[in-house]
Amino acid sequence: MTLSVFDLFSVGVGPSSSHTVGPMRAAHTFVRRLEDLGLLDRVGAVRCELYGSLGATGIGHGTVTAVVLGLMGHRPDLVDPVAVQPQVDEIRREGRLVLGGTRPVPFSIDEDIPLLGRERLPFHTNGMRFVARDEAGSVLEQRDYFSIGGGFVLDEDETDGPVLLEDRTPVPYPFGSGEELLAHARRTGLRISDLMMANEVARRPEEEVRAGILHIWSVMQECVANGIKTAGILPGGLKVRRRAAALLQKLESESDERDPLRAMEWVTLYALAVNEENAAGGRVVTAPTNGAAGIVPAVLHYYANFVENADDDGIVRFLLTATAVGILFKENASISGAEVGCQGEVGSACSMAAAGLAEVIGGTPEQVENAAEIGIEHNLGLTCDPVGGLVQIPCIERNAIGSIKAIAAARMAIRGDGVHHVRLDQAIQTMRDTGADMADKYKETARGGLALTIAQNVPEC
Repeated sequence: MTLSVFDLFSVGVGPSSSHTVGPMRAAHTFVRRLEDLGLLDRVGAVRCELYGSLGATGIGHGTVTAVVLGLMGHRPDLVDPVAVQPQVDEIRREGRLVLGGTRPVPFSIDEDIPLLGRERLPFHTNGMRFVARDEAGSVLEQRDYFSIGGGFVLDEDETDGPVLLEDRTPVPYPFGSGEELLAHARRTGLRISDLMMANEVARRPEEEVRAGILHIWSVMQECVANGIKTAGILPGGLKVRRRAAALLQKLESESDERDPLRAMEWVTLYALAVNEENAAGGRVVTAPTNGAAGIVPAVLHYYANFVENADDDGIVRFLLTATAVGILFKENASISGAEVGCQGEVGSACSMAAAGLAEVIGGTPEQVENAAEIGIEHNLGLTCDPVGGLVQIPCIERNAIGSIKAIAAARMAIRGDGVHHVRLDQAIQTMRDTGADMADKYKETARGGLALTIAQNVPEC
């Protein structure tokens, strides 16, 4: 198994990795395909149909805007959503889009990106169908894409057999389960972060790996910094107030250092800051998704600010260990809220963060595995029920609570000896099976749970 840390943690934009980042990548990929086939200059019209969960929550999750930006040639890791929004507004006014930045075509955002939430393409609920026609109306190219969580996108040719997301680089310590990962650690005496670094070095020099990971950390820090200085109302019909800035003022004005839970107040602040930025469409790190983007950064900030002798080496080890656990979820279950509910997003992120923290506060590989298991076990069955289709309620607070759970899981695990009844592999299998049994209305469609309970008080988003 050779997924990289840079697959699980990537720079993107909010509010959703599967509903914003993935569709933008798919649209960009489709345009590049037209260019590679020599068809771009012949395109007279383009259309993107959004199916299933993408269609059901495409407005609230920013999917429509993401598709427009991708068709224009933008990528989620480079786009400045604030700077390009006037271009999207102009497309809506003028009815014209410059495909790939070079080919002008007539385009109506409302008509050429239909939301087909009641229909579903085979293979996955997050389906998109792109169609390019010439000026006479004949189809030049048609392609289906699927956003399967965490910003990962598959096209129709990649869905016939087993889903192979990893590259084919041989690595010294391949693993397909937590037990295999622990077996490597026992045989070699290496920490989980050491095993992961060895696998990363099979692709690129260690200095490049470290620099890349620390860049991810710097983007997480920037996201928190932006979130704690920004007040106001989040976009969408819910009129949710941003709370991080006000919470920061309260924490800075309080001087009672004797409060034993004061650190947890700061962890809550870090998570709120990230997820408010995400909900506002700002720049975030998928960790491993946007909907759960606040948990790993919040726990990393806890490590950096409240754990003695924290340093950059610890940051690198934390994220490498979290990646190892994230790979297990990605390959053996899912990190897509549309596929298995929020247990696949907040649950996976909580497990990853717990493992990372356990590693850097002195946990053995067995204790790290125990921390990861505790993190997911107590999120099993968590539904994805965004009110109004927006990644705001209950998502923002859910990240804060998930961060606290992760810290508790790590601290609980390192007080033990790593011996426990439920293995991480068993918990992941349970999460997968629970997600398969879960009704679709609880899987990021905004048709169940809290989204349904208070729907009568929420405007269409």
